[in-house]
Amino acid sequence: MNETPIERLLGIMRKLRAPDGCPWDREQTIDSLKSCLIEETYEVVDAMESGDRAELRGELGDLLLQVVFQAQICDEAGEFNFDDVVNGISDKLIRRHPHVFGDVKADTSEAVLKNWEKIKKTEKGGETPRSLVEGIPRHLPALTKANLVQKRVARAGFEWDEIGGVVDKLDEELAEVKEAMEQKNVAAIREELGDLMFSVVNLSRYLGHEPEEVLNENIAKFMRRFQGLENHLHAEGRQLETCSLDELEAVWVAVKNKEKQKL
Repeated sequence: MNETPIERLLGIMRKLRAPDGCPWDREQTIDSLKSCLIEETYEVVDAMESGDRAELRGELGDLLLQVVFQAQICDEAGEFNFDDVVNGISDKLIRRHPHVFGDVKADTSEAVLKNWEKIKKTEKGGETPRSLVEGIPRHLPALTKANLVQKRVARAGFEWDEIGGVVDKLDEELAEVKEAMEQKNVAAIREELGDLMFSVVNLSRYLGHEPEEVLNENIAKFMRRFQGLENHLHAEGRQLETCSLDELEAVWVAVKNKEKQKL
């Protein structure tokens, strides 16, 4: 009987971890694979954004390898195996979709998400409700984490009725940063800056934009324009370090205007 693709992959992984397998693969632990998992995850995101489906297919394979790798390590320790991982997520999907596999009614995405959160609250604590903000990964990027926290509490009704409240809160936090700066209170400045950033994330979320994506796009734009500034100076035989701020600002404006003319 021919083996399935996943059986083939699992067999390869077992061979790599065997005594006569690959020295590097045999040395790996759950802890040592953390950085690999993070790197592969971001490479998948890059491939998703590139639109290159062949690249995406390859990167998804690399990400799947990380799952198989960790499952094999835990299998060797007698803790769980790959089948347990698959069965676990299958059970969870059925449990969290009672509107598909049961008799619960949920006709909209909003209703599905609210029901999803209700189910999650009781999954790990029996009948004891869990906090809406529990279970959020500690290692998420800060913008993503803030956005996720805000989404969760908003679904429970902890949300501004209109965008005016969001903007007013942003103005309030900016004013508090300025006040802390005037007082030269370092601890207060740090705290108020955090509040301001959190409010910016909230505005982005309220307007329907993922803050991590918005900031990454802005960073890419800045880098592109800065490289344009450098190229402009080099073409004129000038050095960045010897230019005044006014000179740099003039070139920066020229680069921006040139870029906008191409749009």
